[in-house]
Amino acid sequence: MAVLPIRIMGDPVLHAPADPVTEITDDIRRLVADMFETMDAAPGVGLAAPQVGVGLRLYVYSYTDDDGAPWRGVIINPDLWMRPLEPGVPDPDDESEGCLSFPGERFPLRRSEEVVVTGTDLDGEAVRIQVSGWRARIMQHEFDHLDGVLYIDRLDDSDWKTTQKIARKRGWGRPGAAWLPGVDDLDA
Repeated sequence: MAVLPIRIMGDPVLHAPADPVTEITDDIRRLVADMFETMDAAPGVGLAAPQVGVGLRLYVYSYTDDDGAPWRGVIINPDLWMRPLEPGVPDPDDESEGCLSFPGERFPLRRSEEVVVTGTDLDGEAVRIQVSGWRARIMQHEFDHLDGVLYIDRLDDSDWKTTQKIARKRGWGRPGAAWLPGVDDLDA
C-alpha cells in the first residue's frame, strides 16, 4: 500500500466525469487499498478516485460517529438518490465541509439530510446504503467528485469568490497541482 498524491482543484481529472469501473481487478483492489491509506494519512472521511488522479467511478469513506461507532467502506459505480434539500441558508457551524482537493479550508454548504447509495463492493456484491446526517453529507460530497464537481462549485457567489482568491494566492487552479499527505503540511 502507498499514500498517493491528492490532486488540487484545477487538475482536469477533478473537473470531468469519471468512467465506470468495468471489472474489479487486482489493480482496482490495490487502488482501493492505497486510497484508504491516503485518506487515513490526510486525514479525511472520504476520498474519490479522481482525487488521486484516477478517472474511475469509485470512492472510499471512513467516519466515526459521536458514539464511537466506526463506518468504513468502498462503493464502486455508485448511484445516488437524495431527499430534496431543506430551503434556507446553510448553518456555518453545522453545515460546513472541507475537501482534500481544496485543503485547509471549510465553507458552509446545504446538503440533503438523507440519501440512498447503491453500487458494488470489491467482491462485486451489491451494496445499498441508506444514511442521514453527516454520513449523507459524505456520500453526496464523494459522489459529486465522480461527476467532476467539487464542493466549492456549489457554494454561494460570495464564498465561491473567496475560494478563487485562495486558489490564486496558493497557486492552485492548474493541472498537476497536488499534495502528499504526511509530507506536505496543508492543514487538510
